[in-house]
Amino acid sequence: MNIAPRPWTNRRLESIVGNLLRGGVVLAAAVVIVGAVIYLTREGHELPHYQVFAREPEDLRSVRGILQHAFTFNGRNIIQFGILILIFSPIARVIFCIFAFALQRDRRYVVFTLIVLAVLLFSLAGGHA
Repeated sequence: MNIAPRPWTNRRLESIVGNLLRGGVVLAAAVVIVGAVIYLTREGHELPHYQVFAREPEDLRSVRGILQHAFTFNGRNIIQFGILILIFSPIARVIFCIFAFALQRDRRYVVFTLIVLAVLLFSLAGGHA
């Protein structure tokens, strides 16, 4: 029994890309909600100090730092991880599109999508080359 793979039509590509983005947003929202519940349970009773601006700790301002602290069961860390998932959802979409266009043998769109990926990664790195 030989089952032929389904062709990569534009409609199929749009459907998969839509589901990928939707799944990324839902996953990010779920992670942020879990982090918010943990954060509010542990620190929700404290009054905020509006006179003092407190930045995020240095280790939560980079992708590496967020990933290192994502599973520490700290609400702020989990919220940051959820935001990172939200940021990476469109990047995952672009990476998927590169492979899909390559399977379709559409070199022009592969090149365009690689340029988009480069711009996204450059901006994620803070615009520093």
